Amino acid sequence: MNLFNINSGGFTSDRSFDQCLKCTACTSQCPVALARPDFPGPKQCGPDGERLRLKSPDFLDDALKYCTGCKRCEVACPSDVRIADIIALAKDKYGNNSFKVRDFVLSHTDMMGTLTRGTAPLVNKLTSIKPVKMLMDKGLGIDQRRTFPAYARKSFRSQYKSVAARQENFVRKVSYFHGCSVNNNEPELGMDLIKVLNAMNIGVRLMKKEKCCGVPLVANGFHKKARANGELNMASFEESLNGGSERVVATSSSCAWMLKDEYPHILGVSNENVQSRISFITRFLANEFKSGNIPAMKPVNLKVAYHSPCHLIRAGGVIHTLKTLWEIPGLELTQLDSNCCGIAGTYGFKKENYETSQSVGDKLFKQIEASGCDYVVTDCETCKWQVEMSTSKKVLHPVTLLAMSLA
Repeated sequence: MNLFNINSGGFTSDRSFDQCLKCTACTSQCPVALARPDFPGPKQCGPDGERLRLKSPDFLDDALKYCTGCKRCEVACPSDVRIADIIALAKDKYGNNSFKVRDFVLSHTDMMGTLTRGTAPLVNKLTSIKPVKMLMDKGLGIDQRRTFPAYARKSFRSQYKSVAARQENFVRKVSYFHGCSVNNNEPELGMDLIKVLNAMNIGVRLMKKEKCCGVPLVANGFHKKARANGELNMASFEESLNGGSERVVATSSSCAWMLKDEYPHILGVSNENVQSRISFITRFLANEFKSGNIPAMKPVNLKVAYHSPCHLIRAGGVIHTLKTLWEIPGLELTQLDSNCCGIAGTYGFKKENYETSQSVGDKLFKQIEASGCDYVVTDCETCKWQVEMSTSKKVLHPVTLLAMSLA
């Protein structure tokens, strides 16, 4: 049953709140409600609040801004109420959406990556020195205690050109939605994916065009831009899948969730023609491994601690990552408790959220430090940034660990 629709004002509406049982299971699992007592919790901000907001926008509670969109409330809900989506849409429809430079900079990741191209070393240096961080704190509201992810000297799409021709030699091919972080910050992850899939006799293509999946845009109130990106991405996916690619894979758990499951509900962008052929990478790998297509690997002899990203939990994909990691010889794997890291994309960069962000992640940080692991492994780029800033451990993506193990 489709509980979402586009109303005459152009907003996506959600009627799943009618299914709410008022059991408060969502609030009991909300990391923000546990970290700050002044946050009324997802039940009140979501289903309860929406009933009032439909009567009058004056019932908008300013506390909605503290929601991270982690979706743990939706995992806990016994009635399939899309609580986090209700809150996100309420922010867009009823909230104060006045333009903020800070939110524009944090959310327009494609543009920021393009602007820093060729000046990455300088930008990385500037954003790491105290006077500049203080200026961003005072002038923009980006907390000076936050560590910024480094921009790469050369984008992933540029690096891909060196291996592009070889990918067409493989009989089987997939298209790769690399996302903003791989293209601008971690191109080595994209190259690791190519190594792993090539070792499995699968070629990797890129779409002719792709834009930010829309997660940071939605979180910062730029729904119109996110919707335009979504339309472009879906057109690119159709073109690519019709052109011989088996499916589209993504290495970002949040990107994959947005592309596959959130476009119709949050943005009103149809993905029905391609949805069944969009996969998070570890789901794809786990299925390949199950069918016997496993690359030759050598023992890595490492102790790693696995952190489950919130959006991958919501997608039901954690088991596929664990199945993938279990295939790596010589790997001692510990699954950390299911605690949110607190960064929630751009949320933890904002001055007003920094303390909440760190408080939410505190249990996770302490468990990581006590684990004695060589590396932390996680599927989410912003979880990686948060853990590396808040602990002494380096964080790897599961695909990078697989690449390290290739014989």
